[in-house]
Amino acid sequence: MPRRLLIASLGNPPPTYTNTLHSAGHTLLSTLRETLGYPPFARDRSLGNGLVSHGGDFTLWQSPSLMNVSGKSVAGAWKGFLHDLTPDDRTRARLVVLHDELESPLGKIKVKQGGSARGHNGIKSCIGSLGGLEFWRVGVGIGRPESRESRDVAPYVLRKMMAGEVVRIREGVGEVLRIVSEMRDG
Repeated sequence: MPRRLLIASLGNPPPTYTNTLHSAGHTLLSTLRETLGYPPFARDRSLGNGLVSHGGDFTLWQSPSLMNVSGKSVAGAWKGFLHDLTPDDRTRARLVVLHDELESPLGKIKVKQGGSARGHNGIKSCIGSLGGLEFWRVGVGIGRPESRESRDVAPYVLRKMMAGEVVRIREGVGEVLRIVSEMRDG
């Protein structure tokens, strides 16, 4: 029996932050929605007021809040997602969070369950808001600036991606689809 997945993306809200490196998770989730042929995203108050696309065994959810404070919205979406499931489906359901991964090569996909936030403020916010839930994380590499100084990192992650960078992020969709399909079936 397939497992239900809430696949949530972290990033900063559109349209101002559309296609910024920090919103690479949103870019990847939108590409997944297109690949799966799911309907367009629509706001759903019952799921943390995020943008949602339902279909098959996956519910795709895009955070409406700024990256660094996204945990409360993710926790609200997870609670709403579980509410409509049967008790058996609730115990098997998984939360998967797509996010940008500074320090990883552009477009590289990394998967991890639980653990520390490793300095990622959006993941730190989710960990703090989810009450110990060990959720799965799928990071998409966005590279890094030459300097690790915060005065250089912030402008780097908030800049708009160049066309080739968007393509590299979107190319990760096949691997993400394989990962979430294995989670669904496993």
